[in-house]
Amino acid sequence: MQISKRLEAVASFVEQGSVIADVGCDHGYIPIYLYQKGMIPKAIAMDVNKGPLERAEIHIREYGLGEYITTRLSDGVRALKPNEADAVVIAGMGGALMEKIIEEGEETLNSVSYLILQPQSELAHFRRFLHQKGYCIEQEKMVLEDGKYYPMMKVRKGRESYVREIDYRFGKGLLEEKNQVLYQFLLKEQKSLETVKARLESANTKTAKARQKEIEIDLNYAKEALKEYEV
Repeated sequence: MQISKRLEAVASFVEQGSVIADVGCDHGYIPIYLYQKGMIPKAIAMDVNKGPLERAEIHIREYGLGEYITTRLSDGVRALKPNEADAVVIAGMGGALMEKIIEEGEETLNSVSYLILQPQSELAHFRRFLHQKGYCIEQEKMVLEDGKYYPMMKVRKGRESYVREIDYRFGKGLLEEKNQVLYQFLLKEQKSLETVKARLESANTKTAKARQKEIEIDLNYAKEALKEYEV
């Protein structure tokens, strides 16, 4: 099976021989792809909505993998039992929803070895949340696909915290390795913020001035992160 660059990058975090639970599985592509690659012995595909789960079931049957990939209607990881999976994949959701799933499924998630997460928003808050919940961010990747930037990470239990705000905003691992996709994102972000700042400077309203201060903060962090690539 061929899958998108984003899903392929998410799947690349999975360790050989892991039993995975894919939360919000949509079409079931990740477990099918991983089984075909010989990476996993079995998987549980889960979704809160019947429609996506039915689509996943169709694809699983088409590839003759019903014996190895089971499906479950589940809000987050509620239908997953402790010690039933080695890893949990949660991809393509907003950061706030992902935090809710992790918070509500804490007891079950404590029994898995690692999580693979691809939050779509609120990344700085999400990374802080992971540290507060006792997770280490072990590895991060970022891909560009169809004009969109997708950060993703592999985390496991452990104590960790960052000193710098840019590490929470943009990913410490990505900055340390001078990730080129992040570099392109930062350049684009800097240009976009400078354009907005220039437009706000010409508007002499209280709201515009408040927004300008927010933009300046974001712009300064983007510039600080870009300096990491000069070293």
